[in-house]
Amino acid sequence: MKKLLTGDEAVARGAWEAGVKYASAYPGTPSTEILENLALYKGDIIAEWGTNEKVAMETAIGASIAGARSICAQKHVGLNVAADPLFTHAYTGVNGGMVVVTADEPGQHSSQNEQDNRNYAKHAKVPMVEPATSQESKDMVKVALEVSEAFDTPVLFRMTTRVCHSKGIVECGERIEVGIKPYVKNVRKNIPVPANAIPMRVRVEERTEKLKVYTENTPLNFAEMNGEEIGIIASGVCYSYAKEVFGESASYLKLGFTYPLPVGKIKDFCAKVKKIYVIEENDPYIEDQVRMLGFDCFGKNLFPFNGEMTPDVIRRAVFGKACETIETDGSKVVGRPPTLCAGCPHRGFFYEIGKRKNVAIAGDIGCYTLAFTEPRADR
Repeated sequence: MKKLLTGDEAVARGAWEAGVKYASAYPGTPSTEILENLALYKGDIIAEWGTNEKVAMETAIGASIAGARSICAQKHVGLNVAADPLFTHAYTGVNGGMVVVTADEPGQHSSQNEQDNRNYAKHAKVPMVEPATSQESKDMVKVALEVSEAFDTPVLFRMTTRVCHSKGIVECGERIEVGIKPYVKNVRKNIPVPANAIPMRVRVEERTEKLKVYTENTPLNFAEMNGEEIGIIASGVCYSYAKEVFGESASYLKLGFTYPLPVGKIKDFCAKVKKIYVIEENDPYIEDQVRMLGFDCFGKNLFPFNGEMTPDVIRRAVFGKACETIETDGSKVVGRPPTLCAGCPHRGFFYEIGKRKNVAIAGDIGCYTLAFTEPRADR
């Protein structure tokens, strides 16, 4: 069965097919639709919004400890809120498999910053996968859960806005019931007091060494050799962007399992091509590894450090010009600032706050920041 799905919808479908029993999240663009779609699988998956990302993370961890496969989703800044339990869970490990979705937003279309959460995988020492399409978004959830249980670790599932919200044809399957693993009381595994956490720290490093072997052999990382003149290394949607620009004129190393990075595969690929482009959004995460291996490359010395790495951006950086487009008169475009959702409970609160003058208010999530705008009749 084939369906037209966004990346967010595909993640939900993949979680359902993989036998996930519990899902939690805190809403935030571009991750919100993941839990909204998981909630449609009533009877198979318990889906709950958390009070915040930390609570959402902790409830998913609880489900994992109890033996159920679980998934937790938030946008990139949400992972900052949930970092505390994530870093500890990286030590204690899982019972049922657990996937942590971080939906990053290069370009800051609906976010206060542009942080690159690939750094969280390295910092927390947890494996990471990055889908490039809706099909991969569905399929990689299954792989991530298998890796989680095989290596006793939560897995970071890093998406970006274009993967989350773009639609593609997805080959769907049926749900596989994996059941709930029995919970066995194990103080040394589940209670990270210093006496237990010190040996946990050693096991984390041992796990990382095993994952270094896995990343070299997983089909999620693969090379497409089309010649030796140009070699492109990319992950996520940047791989799709690069293919659109270079087509068959370049060779590609497509990375889908990106922590740990496949050092051997990267070294082998770089040795086979004359000119290397590392195309990635935000931080030089892959580029730093390439340079550490002793290879010169075009990365942030050519491509912008911020914004989305769209095909036009790549064309301008490499060839000095983008494709011809029809010019538009921007002055005739009506400005449409973001607004609160219909029925948002914040409206009443803002109405009361608005009665108080000359008072500075400190907010939290983006919904609150919308209160800074002037009232409008059409809102």
